[in-house]
Amino acid sequence: MQNLDSKTPNGRRKFIEHAAIGATALTVLPHIAGAYFPSTDQKIRIGIIGGRFGAGFQFHEHPNCIVEAVSDLRADRRENLMKAYKCSKTYESLEKLLHDPKIDAVFIATPAPDHLKHVLASLDAGKHVLCAVPVALNIEDCYKLREAVRRTGLTYMMAETSVYRQNTISVRKFHEEGRFGTIFSAAAEYNHPGLETLWFENGKPTWRHGLPPLLYPTHCTSFLISVTGERLVSVSGLGWGDDSSMLKNNPYQNPFWNETAFFQTDKNHPFRVEVNWKGALRNSERAEWRGDKMSFFSSQNEASEHTIVRVADTDAKDDGGFQIKANVTEKYVQPKWWETDLLPEGLRHNSGHDGSHSFITHEFIDSLIHKRQPKVNIYEALAYTAPGIIAHESALKNGEQMKIPNFDK
Repeated sequence: MQNLDSKTPNGRRKFIEHAAIGATALTVLPHIAGAYFPSTDQKIRIGIIGGRFGAGFQFHEHPNCIVEAVSDLRADRRENLMKAYKCSKTYESLEKLLHDPKIDAVFIATPAPDHLKHVLASLDAGKHVLCAVPVALNIEDCYKLREAVRRTGLTYMMAETSVYRQNTISVRKFHEEGRFGTIFSAAAEYNHPGLETLWFENGKPTWRHGLPPLLYPTHCTSFLISVTGERLVSVSGLGWGDDSSMLKNNPYQNPFWNETAFFQTDKNHPFRVEVNWKGALRNSERAEWRGDKMSFFSSQNEASEHTIVRVADTDAKDDGGFQIKANVTEKYVQPKWWETDLLPEGLRHNSGHDGSHSFITHEFIDSLIHKRQPKVNIYEALAYTAPGIIAHESALKNGEQMKIPNFDK
């Protein structure tokens, strides 16, 4: 497969995504949803760093990957990684692991404030990088990482799970087929009530203590951007906090438990995002895509059916006696795309975050094997991350409308 250059006249690769559904499988180009075409016995040797989130992937099951080594600062987490990946080689730090000449690539699953430092060190050591979300926590660091990826010419991918949730794969297919018509608005929410239980460990604050919700936006922003390719160009953000002692003296100086952002896209479409840490909320990562022909409403949880609404020409009256169009509402039974030939046979099982982990595993390894850009490359990752940073700044300014930098240029 040709090497897909990410620098095009408009600053990013606009992938052409074709999809057609069969009886049990979706056939797509490899860089779209991970379709597996066995063509080589080449092996990518990867190092895994971070013994919590990092232990939840399937690199040892990919036919083109070998887990060469694992690393965490804590011995118990190194043991966890060794067990998960059946790997006996360990390092006590990322710095030591990066000196291993056998390692081609790394998966960085360390705390968010460390992402930039760890990714830059890995790129400078000549390693390709898959990194947990988000890219960074401020705009200056976003620019630093973009320049490092350009300078080194190495592959960077962000491990954003919402891109490969089963319903997002379906929605992306529907959009490619034109079933929505025009998606004229969208909304997404990430509710994680009780997150404060992770703010302290053994009496000491963790990196999550007081983390502004909109500095962790990618589980929401990717729902729209990975489907339509739109960029978010401006935002007004608002936040809610209280006088809780838990919010006080946090390192981010963040006063908010919950934040909402009202985005404008480069197609002049509205997009509402909510990230909430506290309240009478249903835990969820979900979205709504509203079109002039069809709309799709994600369920509140992975076990429930989603809802599709289609335009109909039937006249009806509402309960107030006013004439309306009686649109057709139907339940959508979600296919399990992880059971199909989108993945190598060894990865065709359920995984974390609604089956997304095995897709992320495959997409990263396959992009390296075929020397192409991964779907969530540096430009996509920044498009998911930077809008939340600006939205939080807006919330601190009581909703001031603010412009979002374009990192594709």
